[in-house]
Amino acid sequence: MATQTTVSCTGSTLLQPISEIINLPVDQVNFVACQLFALLMAVWFRLYLHPSKTSPFIRHVVATLLGFYLALFCFGWYSLHFLVQSGLSYSVMIFVGLEHMHKYCFIVTLSYLIVCQITRVYVFDYGMYSADFTGPMMVITQKITSLAFEIHDGLTKPEGQLTPSQKYLAIRRMPSLLEYLSYNCNFMGILAGPSCSYNDYMAFIEGTCYQPRHQENANGKENGKYKQSEPSPKNDVISKLCTCAISLGIYLSLCKLLPVEHSIDDDFVSSTPFYLQIIYLYLAMLALRPKYYFVWTLADAINNAAGFGFNGYNKDGSARWDLVSNLRILDIEFATSFKMFLDNWNIQTALWLKRVCYERCHINPMAATFLLSAMWHGVYPGYYLTFLTGIAMTMAARAVRHNIRPHFLVSDSYKRIYDVITWAWTQVAISYTVAPFVLLAVGRSLKFYRSWYYCLHLLCLLVVLALPVRSRRRQAKEQQDGLQDNQMDHNSTDNNCNQKDKAT
Repeated sequence: MATQTTVSCTGSTLLQPISEIINLPVDQVNFVACQLFALLMAVWFRLYLHPSKTSPFIRHVVATLLGFYLALFCFGWYSLHFLVQSGLSYSVMIFVGLEHMHKYCFIVTLSYLIVCQITRVYVFDYGMYSADFTGPMMVITQKITSLAFEIHDGLTKPEGQLTPSQKYLAIRRMPSLLEYLSYNCNFMGILAGPSCSYNDYMAFIEGTCYQPRHQENANGKENGKYKQSEPSPKNDVISKLCTCAISLGIYLSLCKLLPVEHSIDDDFVSSTPFYLQIIYLYLAMLALRPKYYFVWTLADAINNAAGFGFNGYNKDGSARWDLVSNLRILDIEFATSFKMFLDNWNIQTALWLKRVCYERCHINPMAATFLLSAMWHGVYPGYYLTFLTGIAMTMAARAVRHNIRPHFLVSDSYKRIYDVITWAWTQVAISYTVAPFVLLAVGRSLKFYRSWYYCLHLLCLLVVLALPVRSRRRQAKEQQDGLQDNQMDHNSTDNNCNQKDKAT
């Protein structure tokens, strides 16, 4: 096993002896080691390169050079793709007119990512499910495309055409090459992200991130404005590192005991009652998620340790360090709806999809968003099966919520019964939907769905046909039209009253 990992690893083999001792691929050992090194550098960066002690130029240079070093250590010469992708996109921003720059930049960046994913999967190693160079490119793709749309909003659109969040995110000047590279390739997010807005990153570099701000969370709500101060992230960093340790321990303990692939084993399917197959799939997915909890929470802790991620204060006066958080574990595990699960899973990616696709696409934005998400994730057929199934699940969940949920809100006991039922349904639906995402190949994915007789696909179809629901945009438009009608009626009444007063 160690020999195979050495061959497939494109980065440094310095940690190969440790890889052999703990029986993990050397590229994964490199990834964890680099993230721990980045954590130490983040503490040093916050203490010794504080904005009050040095200039933004120095902070940009150090953050960028450290990021390139980590990329070279983990991925070797493949890390040059990060520079090529960033360079091509920056050239588009500079030489293409502002009116269409965001569209061309989106196409070039996403196309380059897809070409690299095709090469990695179908040329080098199909099914390699470990650290690879396209992972950081996915985050860079988010940053570049977000930046392009934010520049377009800031330099071409009047403020009246922008939503409150777009006004906050809009960029009023073209970033310099150093600022651009620092934003894309800084050491805090080069390996595992998460993505963030350019304005938030620049406020962190310049030391203005503790000033009152408007910021939108994953549910589209606005956070309040808070007093200006500089709280310490120490407690939050320690808490997140403890979460990382627990998540890693759970994953290493259970991942080999409950493999998702066992759910399509012929003997297992033929000899296991269907209700036990459902329970096994749920437990297998439950054992798989701590891997993502570990990676994303560690990345969040690194950003916080550097002083990035402050998001105002709670009502009790405690500081919030969740500006770039990528998940909320308890909300995921106890989600009572498909939407609630998605809102708390990979939060920054969900915000990116919302800002560059859902809010800007005028033709079936939900389907376009799921399709973009599948293309961004990679070229495995299982990804597309997962997101196509996700469209059906979302439509069915929306129909149930709008038509059935109101009947359970008449009392607290009914509401608790509804929450228990929807929690169980959500966990089963998520497990069913995500199974192809883990199985990757189309043959194994279809084999899984056949073993379940496509039951949830058929159920979703029946629910959508039996419980039609209007799209959110149509509902919002109708509500807006209703408000306008009420305003017109109110104005008409006022005019009549004024005329009567004048006549009197």
